[in-house]
Amino acid sequence: MEIHFKIIGISLIILALIHVIFPKYFNWKNEFKTLSLINRQMMTIHTFFIALIVFLMGLLCFTSSTDLMHTNLGKKISLGLAIFWTIRLFVQFIGYSSKLWKGKKFETCIHILFSIFWMYLSAIFWLNYLK
Repeated sequence: MEIHFKIIGISLIILALIHVIFPKYFNWKNEFKTLSLINRQMMTIHTFFIALIVFLMGLLCFTSSTDLMHTNLGKKISLGLAIFWTIRLFVQFIGYSSKLWKGKKFETCIHILFSIFWMYLSAIFWLNYLK
């Protein structure tokens, strides 16, 4: 189980760092022109804090896998992360329109890849909590 926490830790840290390219990749400079100042700033700030919490989750998993597996607090944290990532998995299918990826090779691959990743995260945290 410890190796899974290490893999998750590294993966989440990488995912957090990828958030740095979001503004350029998604063309936020032009896309956000019609938004009010508060909405533009909320998108930027919320993206930063999402990246930060994903980074911190990754750091926790990478540096504290033994504690997550063998302490009561670690089990409770695993339960919280299991619930979080399970909800994120469901949002992958009900929160995003299939129009965003259906019939598009790259987007479909990303959709499938992240669906599998959210399943993996959910399963590991649930398994750790329940064992």
